[in-house]
Formats: sequence, structure tokens, C-alpha cells
Amino acid sequence: MNKIICALFIIGISLHGYAQDELDNKFKAIPAKEPKTKEVIPPKEIAPKVNPPAVVEAPDPLKISPEELFKDTNIYKPDANVEGIFYRRNQYLGGYRTKSFTSTIRFRDAAFVDGDKIKIYLNDKVIEPEVSLDGKFKEYKITLAPGMNKIDFEALNEGFASPNTAQYEVYDDKGAVIASSQWNVGTGYKAAILLLKE
Repeated sequence: MNKIICALFIIGISLHGYAQDELDNKFKAIPAKEPKTKEVIPPKEIAPKVNPPAVVEAPDPLKISPEELFKDTNIYKPDANVEGIFYRRNQYLGGYRTKSFTSTIRFRDAAFVDGDKIKIYLNDKVIEPEVSLDGKFKEYKITLAPGMNKIDFEALNEGFASPNTAQYEVYDDKGAVIASSQWNVGTGYKAAILLLKE
């Protein structure tokens, strides 16, 4: 029996050498990794691109073509130019801005005095039915309404020599010249000037 106890003792010691020692304090726990948290930065708010509507400017009423101005055949006689005769048409004398309450229009025969006669309209209403053009300036004072004021000079005849010619000058209420030029139109045709009272 001694032999059996001795054999068990040797086997026990040898098995102990191969056995895992779980109670040994050499155990080192793996340190827990602290998760690296990134600071969450919300994306920058990008305001939606809102293009404001383009500022629509009102068209300039003085930027008008003669064709547009003279298109109403109830007011203006249609052009009838033939080769070599340039005055059988309506004539646009231009458009001008003014802050003046009144305007003075002066006119006279531009060539030699031959009996030219005109009719004057303000905004398509006759304000002077017949005026003879002389070599001396005649004046006509007009009270301007706010907005557009259209002044037409209709040739009633062409005198002894064609066409109906006139030199005109337009003044504001302080006596400053707004426009100055001349017209050359045939009988029944009109020369038109626009004054925009601001």
C-alpha cells in the first residue's frame, strides 16, 4: 500500500505541474479602452440661396420708337414717303423730363415765310386750332399734367414751298431750354414732342 500511495503522490504532483493554476495572482486584466468620443459638431446651417426677384424697373416712357408713337392711324396719318420726298411722314421730336409746372413753347417758320399753318394738340386734344408761322417767334404756355404730356404740331398746309417747316424751342417755368430743333412735315402729318413731368 505504500507503493500505491507513493504512486498516487507522484502522479498527483506530476499532474499538478501540467494543470493550470487559476488561483494565481499573476492575472492581469486587460484594461478597458475608453471609447474615444468625438465631439459631434452639427453641420453649419447653410441658408438656402434665395435670389431675390430682380427689380423690375418700369420701362422708361420716353424710350419710345416713332413707329410705336405714331401707330394709331386715327390720330396720325400713315407715312406716304416716295423716293426723294422725305417729309410725308410724322416726325418724333424727342422726349424730355421736367419738374416744371408749366412749359413755354416758342415756334416760327424755319425757312422763308411762305404761309405755313399748324394746329397744336396737347394729349390729343386741340389747344390751338390754327396758327400761322411767321419769321418771328410765337409763344404758347402749357400747364403740364403729372406724368406724360404729348404735344403734337399738325401741318395744316405747306405754304408756297414744301414742306411745312418750323423752328421750335421748349422752355421750363424758370426759362431754361428743355429742347430746341425744327420739324419738316407734309400737310396732315404731325411733329410730336413728349414732356414727362416728374
